[in-house]
Amino acid sequence: MKSALIVEDSLTDREYMARSLMAAGFNVISTSSVEEAKDKLINESPNIIFLDVILPGQSGFEFCRELKGSPDTKKIPVVICSTKGTEVDKTWGTMLGADEYLAKPVELQTLQKTLTRLGLA
Repeated sequence: MKSALIVEDSLTDREYMARSLMAAGFNVISTSSVEEAKDKLINESPNIIFLDVILPGQSGFEFCRELKGSPDTKKIPVVICSTKGTEVDKTWGTMLGADEYLAKPVELQTLQKTLTRLGLA
């Protein structure tokens, strides 16, 4: 079964994404911080990672750069999901290695199209 790691500090957004991904056939691992996500990645190898930008401690942008710079995680697609949806934010996310950048709230249809584009649907 495919798995997805969600790194999101908002419980409402985290639960919405988890439900949407489970409906798409994913096993979901949820965390509320980058630190917690790093702990999960020690034992888990998700097929995709969904990142918020504004997180406690380290930002999603910084974590995306780390993920894409590591030989262990660089091939895992990273999708940034954020309320910061300007073109500058999207460009910055792409420059740091994000495979997709979705503005919140993420609609189910948009999520499905993203999964299809990344070959995970």
